Amino acid sequence: MADTYYPPVSFHFKVEFRFTEELHGVTAGKNDIMFQSVGGLSTEIQTETLKEGGENRFEHEVPVRTKYPNLVLKRGLIKDSGLITWCLNTFEHLEIRPVDLEIKLLNEKHQPLLTWAVKQAWPKKWSIEDLTSMESKVLIETLELRYQFFTIL
Repeated sequence: MADTYYPPVSFHFKVEFRFTEELHGVTAGKNDIMFQSVGGLSTEIQTETLKEGGENRFEHEVPVRTKYPNLVLKRGLIKDSGLITWCLNTFEHLEIRPVDLEIKLLNEKHQPLLTWAVKQAWPKKWSIEDLTSMESKVLIETLELRYQFFTIL
């Protein structure tokens, strides 16, 4: 009898930043790998439309370049975070120091099943949810990163 395939779960993952002390001036803390969600792992081909003279029934759509959206990371607010220090240095001093990172989907033994290697990411936006006294929930911070591209390992 053949083995039954079960698709992997989406909730068991970690994010590892490749900070270097001399370049980024920070060290990722042990909590800087844990996130509630990761969004923006997608890609699409931008196209250009060309019209052919004398042919009015259709237009040609040709590929131009690959486009990657911003990476969006969400987690509970962490007070002492090397990741947030890196972000604040970027926002306060406009020191753009890109970093590579890996998003690893893990199996039940905490081993990587699939890894997305994100190249040259830098912080574009950081925010926290609204503070409200009407709800009892964890305060979520959102980090939006711009990057060049990713590869799947």
